[in-house]
Amino acid sequence: MCHRIMNRRSLFHQVAVTCGAVWAQRFSTVRGETFAARRDVDELYDNRVDTAIRRGLTLLIRRQNEDGSFVSPQQGKWVGIVSLGGLAWLSRGARPGMGEAGEALLRAAHYVLRHTQASGFISARGETSHGPMYDHGFGTLFLAELHGTGPAVDVREQLAAAVDLIVRTQNDQGGWRYNPAPEDADLSVTVCQMMALRAARNAGIAVPKETIDGAVDYVRRSQNADGGYMYRLTGGESRFPLTAAAVVALYSAGIYQGNEIDAAIAFLKANAAANMSFDRNSFFYYAHYYSAQAFWHRGGQEWRQWYSQLKRAMLNLHNAQGGWFDYTSLEYGTAMACLALNMPRSVLPIFQR
Repeated sequence: MCHRIMNRRSLFHQVAVTCGAVWAQRFSTVRGETFAARRDVDELYDNRVDTAIRRGLTLLIRRQNEDGSFVSPQQGKWVGIVSLGGLAWLSRGARPGMGEAGEALLRAAHYVLRHTQASGFISARGETSHGPMYDHGFGTLFLAELHGTGPAVDVREQLAAAVDLIVRTQNDQGGWRYNPAPEDADLSVTVCQMMALRAARNAGIAVPKETIDGAVDYVRRSQNADGGYMYRLTGGESRFPLTAAAVVALYSAGIYQGNEIDAAIAFLKANAAANMSFDRNSFFYYAHYYSAQAFWHRGGQEWRQWYSQLKRAMLNLHNAQGGWFDYTSLEYGTAMACLALNMPRSVLPIFQR
């Protein structure tokens, strides 16, 4: 998802403008009331943030098909995007089968479970991106966060099988790549699997220590001298989205302090201004899904300053439909924005300090 093809930017924009009136009419019933307003607002998580999140999460419900997928052609059927939508609802406190949001969540859960193959691989056959291990990683994370949320859905068997597949497909460098085979690795896919494994451990699923140790070693070897992180161990420039993701990966492995963390945070802060604009950063929502987590766990004044500028950037991108446009899909951008903005109020275990 992070490394999707972006060379048709103008075409997508033209289609979005042409279809805007149609979508606005179809989803004119979107209201914030589906998700109750929070009473614990403050100067950071204020009423504007709360309203935007409620509208975004409601829009995701309106754009869901009966089978649990989303209406966007092709990408709406990607398990990873369905899972991100489910995580966004969970982060607000939705529970499977309880109310309108809970019914949407249950449909998403059933969609992911239906596409958990006998091998443990979570991916819709013929309905995936060029990197199906993203589907698997986000799908596993979603199942792990669903685990124990109520009797409406039982995910433990499929979750254990999904974790086993991640363990089996780790390559000899300690990472993972696009396909479920231990042949290659990149940092983006590796972080996705590490978060899934951490969530599974939180849910009581055993994960071998050597798997985590190997993944941590891969992440550490991906850091450049400037504190940023490269895409692959073969070398390359430091990238803002990957640096944010790497910090979160280290946190997920229980590493919260050290020179490597400090250097990465310094890199993110130094490059913040150039990465707070959607036009300048093709992976805006991916980057800040991770940056919000990185600074939330960092805490203190650094968190407050980061969230303040991130919220301004994201609220400026909140559209008339109630969501956030991204070149992957409206559902992807909306789910990622809601997860990032909801970070200080999220009930997801994976985001807890």
